[in-house]
Amino acid sequence: MRKFFSSAMKYRKQFLDLLVGVPNYERYVEHMKTHHPGAPIKSRKEFFCEAQEARYNGKGGKVSRCC
Repeated sequence: MRKFFSSAMKYRKQFLDLLVGVPNYERYVEHMKTHHPGAPIKSRKEFFCEAQEARYNGKGGKVSRCC
């Protein structure tokens, strides 16, 4: 039973992030290390700002519109 709840909590954050459209930074870092070992890895802030800009057309991580 404890294993089930532990597993559920692990995926809860991932589900909520995907629900609102926030990409997972840890998954990005893992992907970059595995598939692009020589490429530079963006900082968490750079990654988030780029994701916000791509999704909401925000500049510098600032959202200029809601929908």
